[in-house]
Amino acid sequence: QVQLVESGGGLVQPGGSLRLSCAYSGTIFSIYAMGWYRQAPGKQRELVARITNSGITNYAESVKGRFTISRDNGKNTVYLQMNSLKPEDTAVYYCNAGASGMNYWGKGTLVTVSS
Repeated sequence: QVQLVESGGGLVQPGGSLRLSCAYSGTIFSIYAMGWYRQAPGKQRELVARITNSGITNYAESVKGRFTISRDNGKNTVYLQMNSLKPEDTAVYYCNAGASGMNYWGKGTLVTVSS
């Protein structure tokens, strides 16, 4: 079992920045990849960014060059640095961990980009 707790969401103006954090615990030795997903109202959940144990990252086209995913194994935390935020980035952001063939999810943190 892997437990995930997100934090760092909030209200930000267009062009602003936020950093999301995801603290993970449990059977963390089994985790092979972690990611951030988001779900906007009325839309399907979509992948935002992902990082593997070897440090390979991939991003949704819509966030490339603006968002950066990173992982601090010493703190058991994954981050999502979000810059140049746009209103269309408004969504609930979920942390995800792939471990032992299963997907684990946090409860999500709301990001609202609005003036």
